[in-house]
Parts: sequence; C-alpha cells; structure tokens
Amino acid sequence: MTCVFVKDLCDEPFTGLQMTVVYLQALLMIAVALSVLMALAWVVQQRSGNSGWVDTIWTFSLGLVGAGSALWPIANAPPNTRQWLVAALVAIWSVRLGSHIAARTAGITDDPRYAAFAQDWGADAPRKMFVFLQNQAFGSIPLVFAIFVASRFPSEALRLQDYLGALILFSGIAGEALADRQLKSFREDPANKGRVCDIGLWRWSRHPNYFFEWFGWLAYPVIALSPDYPWSLATLLAPLFMYWILRHVTGVPPLEDQMLKSRGDRYRDYQARTSVFFPLPPRNPGAAA
Repeated sequence: MTCVFVKDLCDEPFTGLQMTVVYLQALLMIAVALSVLMALAWVVQQRSGNSGWVDTIWTFSLGLVGAGSALWPIANAPPNTRQWLVAALVAIWSVRLGSHIAARTAGITDDPRYAAFAQDWGADAPRKMFVFLQNQAFGSIPLVFAIFVASRFPSEALRLQDYLGALILFSGIAGEALADRQLKSFREDPANKGRVCDIGLWRWSRHPNYFFEWFGWLAYPVIALSPDYPWSLATLLAPLFMYWILRHVTGVPPLEDQMLKSRGDRYRDYQARTSVFFPLPPRNPGAAA
C-alpha cells in the first residue's frame, strides 16, 4: 500500500493527524461550495417562478463540486488515474441527469412538488424555500464527500473494485435513462391520457428511476471500502442518504400524493400490485399494498 495518495508523496508521508486535517478541510470546502450553489438555485427559482430549475442546478452542482473534489490536488501532487476515473463517473452522471431534468423543466411552468410546498408555506414561502435549499445543500455533503473519499483510495493502481464501481454507476445511469424514456413514451401516446404508466420497468417498481438513481451511488463504497482505509466508511453515507431522501422525503412521498390526486383509484390499484421502490414481480391486483 502506498503511504498516502500517490507514490510521489512517500518520501514525505503525511501523518494521520495531517491527513485528518486535509479531509476536514475538504469537507468544509464541499459544504461552502454546495451552500453557495444552492443559494444561486434559490435566486433562479425566485426570479423564474419555476422551481424545476432547483433540481437542475442541484444536479449540476453536485457534479461540479464532486468532480472538483476528486481532482483537488494535495501537496501539489497531480491527479492519479483513480481520481480521474471518479471525476469522470460523477461528471457523466451529472450531465445525463441534469440535461434530462433541464429539458423537462423547460416544458413546465413549475414543479408540482415544490409548488405544493410553496402553497403550504404561504406568504413565508421565499424564506422557507431558501432554508429548504440550504438544508438540501447540507444534506448533499455526504454525497460529495463519498466521491472525494473514493477518489483518494491509497493505491495508484486500479483494482477490480474500481471497475466494478464504474459498472455499477453505468448500470444505474442506463436503468434510470431507460425508465425515463419508457415514461416519456407512455405519456406521449394520446391513448394513455389519465392512465398510470405500468409498462416496462414501471411494471416492477412505482419509481424505477429513483431506484436506479440510488443504485448508482453504491459505486463509491464499492470503489473505496477497505479495512486498510478507515475513511472509506464515510462512503456508506452516500447510498444511505440517497435512499432516505428519495424514499422518504423529497422523492416518493410528494410524488405519490400528487399521483393520488391526479389519478385517484387508478393509482391506488397500481400501488396495490406494484413495489414502491425496489423492482419486484407485480403482486396480485387484489393483494394489499
């Protein structure tokens, strides 16, 4: 195992305390960058009136800060192969998802999930939206820090774990893109107006796009986890946080509420036979949800 991150540093290895300081500095820089970018998202949302741009900016921000943290030089050492790999992975994820959300946002006047929040907040909506987005920035810190930690695995040579992590991320991107394409195709068919999409991946999960988004974040623990690398445990926070936020906070709950209001019993029937998150064979239509 190399002394720190790259062989060039072995002549003057960092102490454990020095490396702790470096990681804490990175954590602080990540937090500040995300806070500033989500403040920008708030400005865009307030001026445009379209809260869909919030998710667009969040996705590109995560990609920008994530790739930047992966390539951030330590002790003037140039980025190694793993740092470039991890930076490329998060950049590809960000461009794919961010472009998709941007295209969707350009075709709507507002995101119904955030619009519902604003309606509940009333006259205090601007201030509460700012706080909400700052909380989102704070909650995103574990995601970017996982990227940073994975990129710093103390070995120059790529291992099987690195290739497996890349495969997991690309599988997540491909699965999410397929789910998005199937939903778009379903909605574009006039015969499906008012119906619930239950074709393809949507037959096995009510939110396959969210599932594959979560699945892709398993890539960073796979790349980083090692008993010789204590910091690697921090990468587990990324999939844990992503599951919690998608399944229990800003993903599934508000979207399910919206679908129940717009589709009623059709969506209740869909809930009764279809797994909420993890893809599973459809249940008997008469079974309980």
